Amino acid sequence: MTGDRAPEPGDVAVVACAQTAHRRRTDDLSEVEMLMPVLHEVLESTGLTTADIGFTCSGSSDYLAGRPFSFTMALDGVGAWPPIAESHVEMDGAWALYEAWVKILAGEADTALVYAYGTSSSGSVRDVLTRQLDPYYVAPLWPDAVALAALQAQALLDAGHADEPALAAVAARSRQAALGNPHAQLRGARPQGEYLVRPLRTGDCPPIGDGAVAVVLAAGDRARDLCERPAWIRGMDHRAEAHSLGVRDLTDSPSTRLAAEHAGAFERPVDTAELHAPFTSQEVVLRRALRLDDSVDVNPSGGALAANPVMATGLVRVADAAARVHRGDSRRALAHATSGPCLQQNLVAVLEGDARA
Repeated sequence: MTGDRAPEPGDVAVVACAQTAHRRRTDDLSEVEMLMPVLHEVLESTGLTTADIGFTCSGSSDYLAGRPFSFTMALDGVGAWPPIAESHVEMDGAWALYEAWVKILAGEADTALVYAYGTSSSGSVRDVLTRQLDPYYVAPLWPDAVALAALQAQALLDAGHADEPALAAVAARSRQAALGNPHAQLRGARPQGEYLVRPLRTGDCPPIGDGAVAVVLAAGDRARDLCERPAWIRGMDHRAEAHSLGVRDLTDSPSTRLAAEHAGAFERPVDTAELHAPFTSQEVVLRRALRLDDSVDVNPSGGALAANPVMATGLVRVADAAARVHRGDSRRALAHATSGPCLQQNLVAVLEGDARA
C-alpha cells in the first residue's frame, strides 16, 4: 500500500526503463532468454528486487508467438519465487502500463514492473494481423497490414495532406535520428526502395524484428528515492475507433485526439513526442491529431520505423520518452501507442520531469 491515501494521477512516475537491442530474428533465444537481461537491468538500476515490486503486468500476443499461454513461460524471467501479484494483457505493453498505473492509483501497490516482448519474425505478420479484422466482411478478403496502411496513405494523398516526397522525408528523418539509438534495428540514410503496396514503398514501412522492453513505475516519495529525475505521468488515456474501416475517416484520428485531451496533452506544449507510427503516413495523421508543429522533437529515437517489435513497440515509445526526461533532454514529453489497423486504438501518456509540489 502507498500510505494513508491513494496517489493522484500526477504522483506516479516511470523511474527506470530498459530494452533489448532489437534484432531481425531471435531464433537462438526463447522469450525468457530475451527478457531476463532486460528485467535484471531495469531492477538493478533502481536497486529493487522482485520481492520489492508490488505489481507486475506484461503485454504480448500468444497468437503472434504461435503458442498458447506463452506469457506464462515468459514469467520465468521474473522468477518463480517469491509469489507475485501479476496480470497480463493480450495487447501492446503500453496497455499493460496503463493497467499498472491504475493499480497504483487505486492504492494497491506503490511500485510496478511492466514489460512487453515481441517475436514477430516467427511468421508472416502481414498475414497474421488480418485475423484482427471484422470476421464477416473484411477478414475473409485477407487484406494484410501493409495493404490497409496503403489505403490510409492514399487517402492522405488524395486529401492533399501529404505527398510521396513528404512521406520519404519522414522515413529519412526517423532513421537518421536512430543513429543515436543503440537499440534501433535500422539506422541512417536508406533508399525508399520499390513500391510494396502503392503508394507505400519499402522505406515507408517498419522493419520486422524481435525485442523486449521493461519499465518500473513508482508513486510519490518512493519514486523520488528510486530515481534522481522521475518521469511523472501527468495523464494517460486510451480510446478506440469504430471496428469497421468503412465508417472511419482514415485521414484523421479522433480517438488519438480525445485520448490526448483526457491525458492533458493540450494543457501545455510538449517538447518531445514519441509516436507509435509504423508507417510514414501514420505519422502525418498523428501529427495533425496531436497538433504537433516543428517545435516538437518527434521520434528522436527513430520510432517504429527504426525498430518495430510488435506488441512491445508502444511501450518502447513510453520508455524512450521517459528516458529523455530522466536525462534532462526533455521537460514535458508525449508518448503514443497504437494497436489495430489504420490507428484503430490509441493510447496517449504525458510525462514531465518536474515533481509536483
